[in-house]
Amino acid sequence: MRTALDLSHAEWVKSSHSNGNEGQCVEFAPGIAATVGVVPVRDSKHPAGPALVFSVGAWDSFTVAMRNGQFPTL
Repeated sequence: MRTALDLSHAEWVKSSHSNGNEGQCVEFAPGIAATVGVVPVRDSKHPAGPALVFSVGAWDSFTVAMRNGQFPTL
């Protein structure tokens, strides 16, 4: 069963890995993770666009892999 997640009041935080010059920026909503247990992620250039939603465990695995340099640099 799918349940709609209301993100209209989410507080978004820009990723520290975003380059800051209005380029490729990713935002996430940590407050939703604390209350609902999932991490919404969106493109900061399109805040009204769709958000991807990950389990906290999947998001943690991704951020650990990023910090450890396990993804190629483009």
